[in-house]
Amino acid sequence: MQIPDWLAQQAARHPHRPALIGAGMILTFAELDRWAGMVAAHLQQIVSPGARVALLARNRPAFAAVVHAVPRARITLVPLNTRLTAAELAFQLRDSTPALMIVDHDLLTLARDAADNCPIVTLEELTTSTTTPPLPAPPVDLDAPHTIIYTSGTTGRPKGAILTAGNHWWNAIGSLINLGLHDDDRWLAVLPLFHVGGLSILLRGAIYGIPVVLHERFDPTLVRRALSEQQITIVSLVTVMLQRLLAIDPAPFPSHLRCVLLGGGPVPQTLLEQCAERGIPVTQTYGMSEAASQAATLAPNEALQRLGSAGKPLLPVELRIITPSGQIAAPGEIGEICLRGPTISPGYLGSPPRRPDEWFHTGDLGYLDSEGYLYVVDRRSDLIITGGENVYPAEIEAVLLSHPAVSEAGVVGLPDPEWGQRPVAAVVCRQPITTDDLIAYCRSQLAGYKVPRIIVFVDELPRTAAGKLRRYELRAWLQARER
Repeated sequence: MQIPDWLAQQAARHPHRPALIGAGMILTFAELDRWAGMVAAHLQQIVSPGARVALLARNRPAFAAVVHAVPRARITLVPLNTRLTAAELAFQLRDSTPALMIVDHDLLTLARDAADNCPIVTLEELTTSTTTPPLPAPPVDLDAPHTIIYTSGTTGRPKGAILTAGNHWWNAIGSLINLGLHDDDRWLAVLPLFHVGGLSILLRGAIYGIPVVLHERFDPTLVRRALSEQQITIVSLVTVMLQRLLAIDPAPFPSHLRCVLLGGGPVPQTLLEQCAERGIPVTQTYGMSEAASQAATLAPNEALQRLGSAGKPLLPVELRIITPSGQIAAPGEIGEICLRGPTISPGYLGSPPRRPDEWFHTGDLGYLDSEGYLYVVDRRSDLIITGGENVYPAEIEAVLLSHPAVSEAGVVGLPDPEWGQRPVAAVVCRQPITTDDLIAYCRSQLAGYKVPRIIVFVDELPRTAAGKLRRYELRAWLQARER
């Protein structure tokens, strides 16, 4: 199936409407469309249709120009994480075999250390060339690969999830049906654009015809200012970002902000309650790279009534909870979250393609209530089994985060000769407190087998660029500490 190029359509319908705001510049849809066409023409001179092109760049307007250019040049984009080491990037480059690597000028040293024999062009050189006329926008083939997103690696070595143009399109449409679209909508992008959560904002801006306000990185002070001064109506955040926003300023969020899309894993109930008390319209969402961003999202009008729920699946998505025995779970019964639909990746790079009617097993644990609302519990791989009892790290983390002294918490299971595993926590504190006091606090709210045996104080927790806890890295560090 083919549809008109979404950016070209918006440029024809609303040429003078702002499309991208950032780095001291405002680009209209007509200007962004022309820029994307020029970049596409330049790319077409360098690489052949069907090739892959890697992009190692921070959040900047030129990133958006490349994202919109690649379908026009009939190539597939491989966004790379700017926080990775050269060795980690080298693995992804060997795995994806790009014909070209586009790089921020200040990341050239890192790129050269990782690139081996892959040709390199700077982002600045590629996007400022004006010698070639813009390439016309052909129809978008919804079945064609659009992007290869490497999973964040929170459980080990990442895999390249192939996302088609159709995966992105149907995810944007499903989100639109759930969140609605207002004439004055402006979406603030502070998540990294190489992450599916940030990339999806760029695509939705073009599909919906609304401005995207782009920040190079998350800075809580700048975000609070932008929410007011830029008249932001929607912002996508992960839990740690929202916690930091609440910490820097007790003032209410502006009334025109109608939706804080909150993802990145289970959200502590205490944080949702704080937002409810302050009237902050948090809309919890559940998603992943393989689902082209959101898979289930709470409707905005239910944000304060169903605290803790990630809502219902987006309209194009089917969702099931499957028990360990392979049966469909009863309401309230915890099992693995499984997804199916046109937003789900057709497969991983180098692996057999997934059939369209095949259920995708996410590895995440959750349950549906009697009305079909999803509650995410934890990653299946993060489950701690101690003395035969299942313990979910997110539950312990929520209790630790409810203590006024704790600003961040991470919990893992470590081997135990008697119980099989035991829960161990690492915490970042905003004020002094003792380990004994925190353990006593946990004991007052958790069953004995769930209470962390050890709590370690740290300056920061290992996180991905999108703010997710790198639990496997925390586990390795805590294990090494015990040796």
